[in-house]
Amino acid sequence: MNHDIYDDRAMPDFEGDRPKRASENNLKLVAQGIGGNLALASAVTLTLLGGMVLVLVLSVVFILGSENPGVGLAISVVITLIFNIAAFFISPLLMDLTQRWLYQTRWVSLAEIANLSPETAEVIQRVCAAKKLKQPRLGIIDDQNPTAFTYGSLPNNARLVVSQGLFTYLDDEEIATVYAHELGHIVHWDFAVMTVASTLIQICYLIYSFARRMSYRGSSKSKSAFRNAALVAYIFYIIGSYLLLYLSRIREYFADRFAAENTGNPNALSRALVKIAYGIVEEGSKNQEQSRLLEGTRPLGIYDAKAATSTGTAYRIAASPEKVGRVFLWDLFNPWGWWMELNSTHPLTGKRVRALSTYAEQLGLTVEFEMGRVVAEGNKLNKKRLYSNFVGDVLLFRLEIVGLLLGFIVAVVLAQTFLSSQSAIAYPLMGFGLGVIIKSLVMYPQYSNAPETDVLELMSDPYASPLRGKPAKLEGHLIGRGQAGYKFGSDLKIQDRTGMLYLHYSSRFGPIGNFLFGMGRVQNLIGSQVNSHGWFRRGIMPWMDLVQLTTADGTVVNSYHRFWSFLLGFGAIALGLFLGFS
Repeated sequence: MNHDIYDDRAMPDFEGDRPKRASENNLKLVAQGIGGNLALASAVTLTLLGGMVLVLVLSVVFILGSENPGVGLAISVVITLIFNIAAFFISPLLMDLTQRWLYQTRWVSLAEIANLSPETAEVIQRVCAAKKLKQPRLGIIDDQNPTAFTYGSLPNNARLVVSQGLFTYLDDEEIATVYAHELGHIVHWDFAVMTVASTLIQICYLIYSFARRMSYRGSSKSKSAFRNAALVAYIFYIIGSYLLLYLSRIREYFADRFAAENTGNPNALSRALVKIAYGIVEEGSKNQEQSRLLEGTRPLGIYDAKAATSTGTAYRIAASPEKVGRVFLWDLFNPWGWWMELNSTHPLTGKRVRALSTYAEQLGLTVEFEMGRVVAEGNKLNKKRLYSNFVGDVLLFRLEIVGLLLGFIVAVVLAQTFLSSQSAIAYPLMGFGLGVIIKSLVMYPQYSNAPETDVLELMSDPYASPLRGKPAKLEGHLIGRGQAGYKFGSDLKIQDRTGMLYLHYSSRFGPIGNFLFGMGRVQNLIGSQVNSHGWFRRGIMPWMDLVQLTTADGTVVNSYHRFWSFLLGFGAIALGLFLGFS
């Protein structure tokens, strides 16, 4: 592994007493907790999606009661199918052109891969021979952010592309497991299955659009029937979208298992995932903008770059794998982790490492990331606090709507006595305003006594929430902007001795103020030693809502996340009081 790029920062050394791999390859492992059969998971998902489409088509046909209106729907569905079939076979060529244009992908021989990683070349040859698979076209992108992905239409015309950063940050055996993971996607026909699933979802949306248009025509009975059909179609579309995300996550798990089975080395893939996160954090600390490669290939990559901050931060300074495991507590036990994962194409890192650790145990290996200790610590967490906070946060998310509804109920109850029509509007307004203010006070609590902390300590908090802000103070360097490729972005990245965190800025003048701040002041702040305080939040990607930033030379930057909430809340209450008592 090349350490020259790290300046004077030493990478944590996990090389000491490394567990040995299994003595055999092409093993059979049990994927506990994620379903034991990938074909079954794919078939069930595709059957559900296909069933939704069939029900919608039949319902629309029977509702129509006419020969002509359905022709438009039929033509739309046929065109969608033809377009997707054509795109299915043409897309690899279009992707090739896109890859060359955006990332200057160069296609290489297996011999060149062998020079960079001998074990990887051996794994590619062995897997292709065992699965009777044509060797995929191999590409390398000259980018130090470590990533890997595959695309294509059929297994025998697949492309397997990695970045140069993979060879920089990972060791030979770790690179081999990443390639084996990507080969798993090819062997399992993942891009074909996902294309079919996406097509079914598109058809659901077509039926929704068609039924919605038809709901404005014909008799009142026909209009009502089409409105109902449009509602059902849209519900099926939403459900289908989440089924597609679920299928994507399941296929990542099974690609991990394929790599473990065909290398006999699940520990190396666990290590690779953590090192990839570390590499993304390291590269992010050197560049003022996020990588276009990571943003552009996020759904395809082996690792969700937005989830890299916490794991990469822990690995950056941890002296042992056990300490890295603490940041996985949030992934495994915080209900917000499950909630956030619903909208992600990738499983949370802690869950993937836990599954790989299970495979290591099945193979009789010493588990490198001892997730048993993490699970034992997680079982001691205050579950009441975890879940009550989550339920409270879910209610908090729409507290202004709750306030509006409660105000409306009060208005209805009192309307039979002495209230005027103006008063009937006043109470919902006051309820709405009160909900906004309470929500703001919980999301942005008092920060004057915020403790001094560091990024790793914040990342290791299993109770962290994306809504309930945690006051904190950080000291570090501003190393760049937060938004990928946006030269006028107002968000910042701070680096302390333990890791990197995004700082979210909010001007009192709204989006225009954010733009002016990003255009005029951010560039001068980058590179400064700063003290910052704000509210830490944890989602797929952790961040801090900035309150104030002070540079070493005395420059002060104030951020106003509560300003517009308080203005809206108190404004609604004032207007309600005026209408109610005028």
